[in-house]
Amino acid sequence: MKLVVTEKNIAAQKIADLLSVGKPKADKVYNTPVYRFQVDGDEWVTIGLRGHILEPDFMPSIVYKKSSGWQGVTAEGEVVPAHIPDFLPKPPFKTKRKPFKEDGVEMGAWKMDALPYLAYAPIEKKPKEKDIIRSLKNLAKKSDEIIIATDFDREGELIGSDALSCMKEVNDTAPVFRARYSAITKDEIQHAFSHLVELDNDLAQAGESRQDIDLIWGAVLTRYLTIVKFAGYGNVRSSGRVQTPTLALIVARERERMAFVPEDYWVIKARFGKEPEDFEATHAMARFKAEAQANAVMGHVEDASKGVISSIEKRKRTVAAPVPFNTTSLMAAAASEGLSPARTMRIAESLYMDGYISYPRVDNTVYPESLDLEGTVRKLSDVAVYRPYCQELLSKGALVATRGKKETTDHPPIHPTAAADPDKLGAPEWKLYNLIARRFLATLSESAVVEGTKVTIDVASEPFVTRGDVLVKPGFRAIYPYGLKKDEQLPSLEEGQSVDFQGATCTKKQTEPPARYSQGKLIQEMEKLGLGTKATRHAIIERLYTVKYVQNDPIEPSQLGIAVCDALGKFAPQITSPDMTATLEEDMNKIAAGEKSRKDVVDLSRDILHDVLDELLPHQEEVKDALADAVAADAYVGPCPKCGKDLQLRASSKTRSMFIGCAGWPDCDVTYPLPKGKVEALEEKCPTCGMPQIKVTAFRSKPRTLCIDPNCPTNQEPDVVVGKCPTCAEKGLDKKLIASKNPRTLKRFIRCENYEECETSYPLPQYGELTATEETCEHCGAPMVIVKTARGPWKLCPNFNCPGKEKEAEEKEAKAAQKKVAAKPTAKKAPAKKTAKKPSPKKEKE
Repeated sequence: MKLVVTEKNIAAQKIADLLSVGKPKADKVYNTPVYRFQVDGDEWVTIGLRGHILEPDFMPSIVYKKSSGWQGVTAEGEVVPAHIPDFLPKPPFKTKRKPFKEDGVEMGAWKMDALPYLAYAPIEKKPKEKDIIRSLKNLAKKSDEIIIATDFDREGELIGSDALSCMKEVNDTAPVFRARYSAITKDEIQHAFSHLVELDNDLAQAGESRQDIDLIWGAVLTRYLTIVKFAGYGNVRSSGRVQTPTLALIVARERERMAFVPEDYWVIKARFGKEPEDFEATHAMARFKAEAQANAVMGHVEDASKGVISSIEKRKRTVAAPVPFNTTSLMAAAASEGLSPARTMRIAESLYMDGYISYPRVDNTVYPESLDLEGTVRKLSDVAVYRPYCQELLSKGALVATRGKKETTDHPPIHPTAAADPDKLGAPEWKLYNLIARRFLATLSESAVVEGTKVTIDVASEPFVTRGDVLVKPGFRAIYPYGLKKDEQLPSLEEGQSVDFQGATCTKKQTEPPARYSQGKLIQEMEKLGLGTKATRHAIIERLYTVKYVQNDPIEPSQLGIAVCDALGKFAPQITSPDMTATLEEDMNKIAAGEKSRKDVVDLSRDILHDVLDELLPHQEEVKDALADAVAADAYVGPCPKCGKDLQLRASSKTRSMFIGCAGWPDCDVTYPLPKGKVEALEEKCPTCGMPQIKVTAFRSKPRTLCIDPNCPTNQEPDVVVGKCPTCAEKGLDKKLIASKNPRTLKRFIRCENYEECETSYPLPQYGELTATEETCEHCGAPMVIVKTARGPWKLCPNFNCPGKEKEAEEKEAKAAQKKVAAKPTAKKAPAKKTAKKPSPKKEKE
């Protein structure tokens, strides 16, 4: 049996479909889906993992004995050597309080004294997906050959290597091969399985070194920041090797904006000609720094009624076609279209798995010679909207693509691999696919030519200038309109011509500070500085939002984000500098190239982190004070109506749910509930009662402004009788079901007026106008209600346990499955006489 191991279940299913002559048989080993099929009489099985099935973690404790030195103790009690520097104290310690024990140190204790040891603590691999590992081992025992077919990058190589280590525990004799592919299409997959290579241990080691380094730095710095200030809004204070210098970029830009001193200037604009061919021109000075100078110009032209065209200059400029997409440029382009980098990568991964685009995590910007450009264009011609342009490209003969500056050999740049139907893809999926397809076609196109016209008009010896740009040769712009400005067509004018002068206006303006980073621009800056990788940058930015260090887009740092960055930058500046991170990134590249060992690079990172701790530990109180002030500033909602102190956004120590509480607690017990969703404090007070207001953005809903006081008339809802209680009716009682809102929790529900005895209650959606229908659910007898939201009215049964909901869910799932099957790109059938090519494995050197 040949066992094929992929990174995800969907990849296992699709590879089985593409390799199998007939239809693969879906099966399960324990609870893990597998796909069985035959190729030329050989039995094949594909199994998908769930990403990483092993994860690194610190050993629970380290112990010291004079005879054997420091040792790590695993979760199973196994003892392994540990390399703890001699400058750290050894047992017996003066105290037995955590994290110290009689013979060692506990690594799981979130104590400041444990951090220097944690920086050097040994790491072990622990099972993350136990069920999958059990299934994998079961199949490995019966396998004659193992093929690792995870994604071809550091992460994928490490996932495959970890899976192989599990399989070797039960079968260390089966030969192991590696299938590398850049797209999940029939040709690509068959080629990969016909040209198998060896697993790249250096690449896997580079991936593992990143795991180890990020674990060590993230754990130590996050625990440090959390221990110095653990309470209230946000709770855990996250930090990391890449996250912190990325935050520093955002904070540095905000500092520039805060330090910026705006300067006044004046702009004079005038209108010329007659409607509908009138046009605007700006004084040639553009900006007047002195108001008197601007007023003098206005005085000169005050009585003028005509202007004379003194010069007309026309120049053509060529705009080169764009280069192919790599991960960074794709995320930047998609961000301009409203897709965040994190969402872009999620959608791109889905499109890749469905066979629509090539592998989306690449640095390469040069198409390899092996890529069939003409064949890809022919595939895209199946999409109606691209067909005319594709036919035009193909009619011009040999296709020549643009080339970017980065050329690698792992994967081609991101490009479409199959035709997609906009009616069968979701709106976000089509938006990204459309961007990628049009970019690919643009890279095979001619340059665009723009004609620029500059016209100078003389009014009472004062020069006014206007410009117009016209796309005279569309070139690639015919298929790739992103970022294209509209033509600015000027009326037909000639030198010496007299034109009507309609008057001028003088406007006072101010210079503006440098713009904040958009997510797309930040991704590009991170790449430029060597922060993170193509596969991690979007996740780093998403993490900064999650821990409330940044907000909005363009990205604005919170007070907490600024405080964390300033505190770390003051006492350990190498953390916030990109230099150290970029150096470690380069070292990891050298591991992948076989020039450095994983141990040397990880040990170096431990030493750097120890130096950082030496600088941070003596300044705990200063860091604590900085974070405390920032937490209070970010969490501030308004003044407490009872004691006058600050009302703050707080997190419950028991449930971690958010609420508004007074900073004067426990002396002042004023609290207010919060609805679900993202909550932001507003400066404007409630116009009805004068209390503070908040902006609430619930999942997939537009922001709403609410008063924090549940008793404010704006938060009140009248009770609505929605029907009769079915439970009471069975007992011969005539009781009403009433919809109401709990002023303490803000939750809405339907409850029987006889609730204490019958206990009939149904939850309701939190938002939307409620209307009774006098109808009952055919499945459970509960009253049907109508909830009207911004998306329109919808009728529902409020009973969560209604049998009809299960039936609806099954029907919805079946429809989704049918839609997905219909959306699959279909491979063209080979001529009847040809037989499927046998994917016979053979080793090749790279």
